[in-house]
Amino acid sequence: MIKIDKLSKKFDKENVLNNLSFNIRDNSIYGLVGANGAGKSTLLRIIMGIFEADTGVITIDDDMLSDNYKLKQKLVFVPDDLYFYPGYNLMDMGKYYQSLYENFDMNYFKELASMFNLSLNKKISTFSKGMKRQCALICAIATNCDYMFFDETFDGLDPVIRNTMKKVLINQMNKKKTTIVMTSHNLRELEDICDNLGLLYKGGILFESEIDTIKTNMYKVQISLKGDFDQDDFKEFDILSFKKQGSVATIIVKDKDGKSKRKLEKMHPIILDFLNLTLEEVFIYEMEALGYEFNKFI
Repeated sequence: MIKIDKLSKKFDKENVLNNLSFNIRDNSIYGLVGANGAGKSTLLRIIMGIFEADTGVITIDDDMLSDNYKLKQKLVFVPDDLYFYPGYNLMDMGKYYQSLYENFDMNYFKELASMFNLSLNKKISTFSKGMKRQCALICAIATNCDYMFFDETFDGLDPVIRNTMKKVLINQMNKKKTTIVMTSHNLRELEDICDNLGLLYKGGILFESEIDTIKTNMYKVQISLKGDFDQDDFKEFDILSFKKQGSVATIIVKDKDGKSKRKLEKMHPIILDFLNLTLEEVFIYEMEALGYEFNKFI
């Protein structure tokens, strides 16, 4: 498990991370979303030991990273700003990673290269942006590290390649019990792959939840009742948003125990529709409830 406790980091007297605390459980895919400059990249670099935190502690499997070769063998990182040695082809990069990681699987590396139609012998400098991203990702995946960190994971990948890469990552997590942490400024990119999502804002986690929980505990309700009605008629419900147009109200309601629909049915509505929300809609309404505008974050 990754434990982050009261982590802070400044650059030029500006807070990038501010007293940040949260945990990432093992064998899961954790997504960090937030606008550019929210601190996502900085956090990953601190976890990897590239940057040093000003205050706070990070432990992985209850160990500190500093001068810990055994722990470093468990971690691999693909940054947003990719770098490859000049003149290297993909096979050269595979051999480089093999020299660093004891559990690097060269056969699996070649299998992944073939899957994505990447030439092992062609110079990476001649590849497109998306192909370079694929090269970096398959090198990292073939390390078989326990913890994998990907910054702007799917940047530059077309939809087909992106979906294939997601399947590879899910397979890796299931096969090796890997913990994967990925960042993005695009919530839709992470919605169908992550187990947990955290919204990073001004150096802290503003909102965090398990995806399955959040998507099954909140609904959009469209309802119409006989006679006039307003929000006061729904005081017993956990409402995040109430908007009425004409005789129909649209309500965003939290329903953890599944009882809200039965309660609404007892009001004998003329119209009653229970609709599932997209993850983006969930975040929008949660942010509104906290007094924020969602478009400031993503």
